[in-house]
Amino acid sequence: MAEVKNQLEIKFRLTDGSDIGPKSFPDATTVATLKETIVAQWPREKENGPKTVKDVKLISAGRILENNKTVGDCRSPVSNLSGAVTTMHVLIQPQATEKAEKKKKPKVELFKQNKCVCLCFGHRF
Repeated sequence: MAEVKNQLEIKFRLTDGSDIGPKSFPDATTVATLKETIVAQWPREKENGPKTVKDVKLISAGRILENNKTVGDCRSPVSNLSGAVTTMHVLIQPQATEKAEKKKKPKVELFKQNKCVCLCFGHRF
């Protein structure tokens, strides 16, 4: 019975409203491990799936979860109820590619080059 208490039943809600899970995780499981589970179990028929753990953001109780936190750290009082399932929302934010970063760079440099502005004020007496 102690084992059940140290586990949290979690389902992952995707942006289209579908779910991965629910699945039971020990309290010591890290958020990074949860993200690995999401990447591994991502439905293949869905477009724009995560390629790496860095692409995944997990939100629980309105907070973005940090990779070094554990499931036990994310536990809410409601999750202690019998049969409760915790829903974590999944956001996918693909990392910027080098090509995209290079395209953005000239625009930033263009603004940096145009720092000088001349203003002329005329006085009328």
